[in-house]
Amino acid sequence: MNKEIILILDFGSQYTQLIARRIRENKVFSKIIPFNTPAKEIAQLSPNGLILSGGPASSIHKKAPQPDRDIFKLGIPILGICYGMQIMTKMLGGRVRHTKEREYGKAELFIDDNRDLFSNLPGNFTCWASHADFVTKLPQGFHVAAHTLNSPFSAISNKKKRFYAVQFHPEVTHTEKGNQILSNFLFRICSCCGHWTMHSFIKETIQNIKKTIGENKVVLGLSGGVDSAVAALLVHKAVRRNLRCIFIDNGLLRKDEPQQIKKVFRNLYHLNLSYVNASRRFLSKLKGVVEPEDKRKIIGQEFVKVFEEEAAKVKGVKFLAQGTLYPDVIESISPTGAPSSKIKSHHNVGGLPEHMKLKLIEPLRDLFKDEVRLIAKEMNLPESIVYRQPFPGPGLAIRIIDAVTEKNLNLLREVDSRLIEEIRNAGLYNEIWQSFAILLPIKSVGVMGDERTYENVVAIRCVTSSDGMTADWVKLPYELLEKIANRIINEVKGINRVVYDITSKPPATIEWE
Repeated sequence: MNKEIILILDFGSQYTQLIARRIRENKVFSKIIPFNTPAKEIAQLSPNGLILSGGPASSIHKKAPQPDRDIFKLGIPILGICYGMQIMTKMLGGRVRHTKEREYGKAELFIDDNRDLFSNLPGNFTCWASHADFVTKLPQGFHVAAHTLNSPFSAISNKKKRFYAVQFHPEVTHTEKGNQILSNFLFRICSCCGHWTMHSFIKETIQNIKKTIGENKVVLGLSGGVDSAVAALLVHKAVRRNLRCIFIDNGLLRKDEPQQIKKVFRNLYHLNLSYVNASRRFLSKLKGVVEPEDKRKIIGQEFVKVFEEEAAKVKGVKFLAQGTLYPDVIESISPTGAPSSKIKSHHNVGGLPEHMKLKLIEPLRDLFKDEVRLIAKEMNLPESIVYRQPFPGPGLAIRIIDAVTEKNLNLLREVDSRLIEEIRNAGLYNEIWQSFAILLPIKSVGVMGDERTYENVVAIRCVTSSDGMTADWVKLPYELLEKIANRIINEVKGINRVVYDITSKPPATIEWE
């Protein structure tokens, strides 16, 4: 799809996605692939260059993950980062040893060769390192490009073969000239042009969808979030009326949300939209259910059943379109094969039954969330959708820490609408990753006028994040917190106490369930 591409071999670093994002910020398409991808498969993709990511393993260990040795025979530029530098050194005949004196955090980097990778950079600047293994002997043909006080080989190069490696992390903001280093690799060493933009992505994607779907019918589950909205518009521009969007109202949405979604996508964008009110069906299945994992399973299974029934009504449908994003694709493949601990089921509903036999169209599967927002802006979607905060697939069901009833849902909707209204009025909505209310399974004593009350407690949760993987609680102004609490208690009958969640992720998750 893209004429130029940088491939990133993933050795499990927490920063691997960040490398990909930094490259894309330079308007060069990047893709993360497993570290052990065969060299023959890499060659078929015709990359402009390879990057070997960092990782948690030690290159000294006998079972250290390593790439196909033949990648060094492909004749393309390679950049090793941290673990990537160590495994490159070891595989090419150099030596690496472990030391008790780790180089962790900020360090002063001194440039020994200011050409190529360090072109147009100052003689020294701050970099960020995180390693306990050090290169002690260079492979044949390599030279020192930079050093720190603790490490004589902080950057090395073999210019003839166009192999480069750095012991620090240029992709993190703590490294002062990190983006310039990556830019030098892309444009000076890999000869990239930097033509990958959201405009070019939209144009190419629509052409590819047209070619793939032809005159066949396609269905898409529209939630109103930016991912499904952008996916729907891209497919709509390609096949027009042959796209049927299905919006399932499960009764677990926020106040006035179904009406807003119908208004935008039917009236403004003229999508072929089927609205399915399945509220009673979902609430009936959830009756008396308190365990969060049970809620998720019930909602997920019921969504699939409803969607399957509605999709079956579309004659001649051959394709299913989804708003799958790149982080979902990456996380589905473990780079080291190590099992991960299951904290909870994914918020969003999973795939459809195999017997539906629909071919999958995922136009956003190569994009990060911020890139999807850029496309949404490019396609002139309303700001209310472009910057809509993430909303879990199970909806308000996992924000009610109790049984899901119509009464509890209505109570939480009223609380949530006032919270969001005040966050917007304060001009903070677009700065906050998520802001929402949680209905707690407890009541507290209060006083209103001269009367004693015994009513519900709600918690307010506001967090900042870049990708949802980690998050910090927002230090809202006291005046705003006071205003939010006063409005909720005075205007929502049944609530007499508001608390504010000041827990980060980790140790907590963003959602309570």
